[in-house]
Amino acid sequence: MELSLLRAQAHSPSYFSLMRGSAGERAPVDFCIPCNPYFPTPEIFEHLGRNLETILTFYPSDANTIAEELCSTLGLHPKTVAMGNGSTELITWIDHLLVRESLAVPIPTFGRWTDQPLETGKRVDMYPLLESRNFALDVSDYVSFIRTRGSRVAVICNPNNPDGGYLPKHEVLRLLDELIDLDLVIVDESFGEFVDAEPYPGVAAEAAVRPNVIVLRSLGKNFGLHGIRFGYMVANPALAGRVRDALPKWNLNSFAEVVVFMMRQFWPEYQDSLRRLGNDRRAMFQQLSTMPGLSVFASQGNFLLVKLPPGHDGVPLRDHLLTEHGVYVRECGNKLGTTSQFLRLVVRPQEDVRRLLIGMTQFLYSGSLHEIPVIGLHHRHVNPRPPDPRAPASYGGRERPAAVVSCPSYRLTA
Repeated sequence: MELSLLRAQAHSPSYFSLMRGSAGERAPVDFCIPCNPYFPTPEIFEHLGRNLETILTFYPSDANTIAEELCSTLGLHPKTVAMGNGSTELITWIDHLLVRESLAVPIPTFGRWTDQPLETGKRVDMYPLLESRNFALDVSDYVSFIRTRGSRVAVICNPNNPDGGYLPKHEVLRLLDELIDLDLVIVDESFGEFVDAEPYPGVAAEAAVRPNVIVLRSLGKNFGLHGIRFGYMVANPALAGRVRDALPKWNLNSFAEVVVFMMRQFWPEYQDSLRRLGNDRRAMFQQLSTMPGLSVFASQGNFLLVKLPPGHDGVPLRDHLLTEHGVYVRECGNKLGTTSQFLRLVVRPQEDVRRLLIGMTQFLYSGSLHEIPVIGLHHRHVNPRPPDPRAPASYGGRERPAAVVSCPSYRLTA
């Protein structure tokens, strides 16, 4: 595997770039790119395969036609929606059209929310999320920061990337109320479909009737179809129309159209995939938490942020996992607000997690433990439940501790 690809740019190399540099080796298990491993179903892929020639040969419908079908399925009004060729296209147009002077954003977060406005000469006011508070966002403190800096646009990602931290809906609404006078408030809910902390997360319905709010949502991440590049935003008709009118008429491809028109048919399978992923997230959290010295942060996304034990760096661990175990992870040294001691690990099925943990154990503890903590081995310590993401960041005057479990000994069973 050509490891120089992993050091050449701010973002992780594409899967295609990685495979072109793999010298014919088999594809790695991908813990880097957040996806849904349970959707699309084999039946959907079979349908797409049977129709591949038609999909590639003919022009798609215009974006409005595809958006109207999406809105019909999701219960949204077409006038409040603009669809883009991935959420990054929408971020780009939002920046060009609606961000005038300055933008406030918590860090760490998705890199385009800092990079895009900086590239167009805006001032970006970066609000640091503290590791000591598990990267939790304090609404009152964030509002105070925005007032002090004089920011005209505010952004939050909910759940946040890379830590998966989730701000409860009532707190998001409080933030929107507090910032009613700003030019724009953006709630990036690209990973919102994976939330199970409360029954009805997300504020898209409220964005449709508020004067200065945009909600951004992804389809590729939820459906496990990053290659199609489709997402959408929800805002009041005037805001949504401004972005929609600036987009090319045919900015969506035929694959996006076919999948959107299949959504209604396969909605039960999609909902089942989210439930299965939630179960995997809880299991993976518990399994990672048994690794001595490893900090694991509670997440409502389809990924988990971990901090390696003192003295360990994520770059050599990433390289070891890729070259020795065929496992591809996201080392976070180039993410503002984190260091190379952090890894973001995508939630995957148990057979893949076993491979990840064996590789991590070999790198972190080889020579220091007599018995190896991997899936399928029973340990003598009971894991705690993952911290409730709805709980306040502090209690009783004390900060909530990070989810770290130290398990000094394990016993091997058949």
